[in-house]
Amino acid sequence: MKPLTEQEIRAAFVNCSKGEAKRLSVPRELAEQPWEDLDFLGWRDPQAPDRAYLVAESEGQLRGVVLRGSSAGSWQTRRSMCSMCLTTHSGGVSLMVAPRAGKAGQQGNSVGAYICSDLACSLYVRGKKDAGAGARLHETITLEEKVRRTVANVAAFVAKVRQA
Repeated sequence: MKPLTEQEIRAAFVNCSKGEAKRLSVPRELAEQPWEDLDFLGWRDPQAPDRAYLVAESEGQLRGVVLRGSSAGSWQTRRSMCSMCLTTHSGGVSLMVAPRAGKAGQQGNSVGAYICSDLACSLYVRGKKDAGAGARLHETITLEEKVRRTVANVAAFVAKVRQA
């Protein structure tokens, strides 16, 4: 992923108002992000830990999604698998729910997925971050194929959020 500016990030959101996008908490250390290893930018809001954000390229456009994650204390204790990168964690996967874009979201419709709680899927896939013993299933596909699968899974999730 190419390095993003705060302005690009705020302009990308598809499931919140422009005012909400203007007020959301963008990571302060954008320059220090490992951009060459990221397939998408994901982060939790330090002021509201149940809020999370994901910005990815989808259909040739930069798209951002506001997420609501599991609240503190409801972390899972059994091993769970992230539906984006297929990494398993003990307590490190959360159900993330995104309001749909447009009228559907205003009517309360949402889309959910089990995602790495820290939204660091790209780093887990590449082995840059360790989720513990047994976190990665043995697969015969290449790293490039795993990355493509993660990108496709994220794009499919963003597409579901954008569907009316």
